[in-house]
Amino acid sequence: MADQKRLAYSIIQFLHDQLQNGGLSPDAQESLEVAIQCLETAFGVSMEDQGLAVSQTLPEIFEAAVGKEPEHLRTNSEPVTPSEDDIAEAERLKTEGNEQMKAENFEAAVSFYGKAIELNPSNAVYFCNRAAAYSKLGNYAGAVRDCERAIGIDPNYSKAYGRMGLALSSLNKHTEAVVYYKKALELDPDNDTYKSNLKIAEQKMKETPSPTGGPGGFDLAGLLNNPGFMSMASNLMNNPQVQQLMSGMISGGHNTMGAAGTSPSTNDLASLIQAGQQFAQQMQQQNPELIEQLRSQIRSRTPSASNEDQQE
Repeated sequence: MADQKRLAYSIIQFLHDQLQNGGLSPDAQESLEVAIQCLETAFGVSMEDQGLAVSQTLPEIFEAAVGKEPEHLRTNSEPVTPSEDDIAEAERLKTEGNEQMKAENFEAAVSFYGKAIELNPSNAVYFCNRAAAYSKLGNYAGAVRDCERAIGIDPNYSKAYGRMGLALSSLNKHTEAVVYYKKALELDPDNDTYKSNLKIAEQKMKETPSPTGGPGGFDLAGLLNNPGFMSMASNLMNNPQVQQLMSGMISGGHNTMGAAGTSPSTNDLASLIQAGQQFAQQMQQQNPELIEQLRSQIRSRTPSASNEDQQE
């Protein structure tokens, strides 16, 4: 606890110095003052506790730590150029990763692509391929991160934008997915998969689930307000056979053999299914437009991977 108090004191000292140096907006100053009060309360320290001071200020400690980092880890340093041997080995690992993708060994593929990245982190293809493997495993957040890395390396890499769109769509971030699909099409205008996925994402953007809707934005409220549907549903529910079946199934006191206190029989269920089929046929004949509307709501449309499954 003593070390924690010393660390808290150093942070509070740093925040006080920032306040004294000026150059902050009133809102920023107020935020720092609140932060100082919170730290003082949480750790039971204040600027009067001079005995908690360490020999170096927090910025000095930070600068010393940064100076000890390996050269290749510094953000402002030049990237390390891989040797020819490393490049060749990275390509071999990438190829092995591609083979694992074909065999649907996606975890192994992630591992091989990761090793290739370690040897040659400046190759956008490796990140993009690993993004595809992550997506296959359902790790869409990982896929998004790798696509961002690939795009950072090669801003004109259309496949990275396409795979980013797929990952974002899987995360239900359709507005963002549209942006990346459009960029992918800008770079590869003849790609039918990008065109198809863009249309799907744009459609998903327009779909606003009803508060009473079911999974996938199914508009139950709209359906119940449809006169044609309600008329046919009323006819079905007024059918004496259906009423008898439903009453028996709810009470558990009816079956075709007339025994009381037992579960519904198989014949009961079959009769109810048959009545439902007749209802569906009636709907199809009397209101085919309504049937098509229901199909379009229920049909699950998902973006296609298609040529995105092809690894480079």
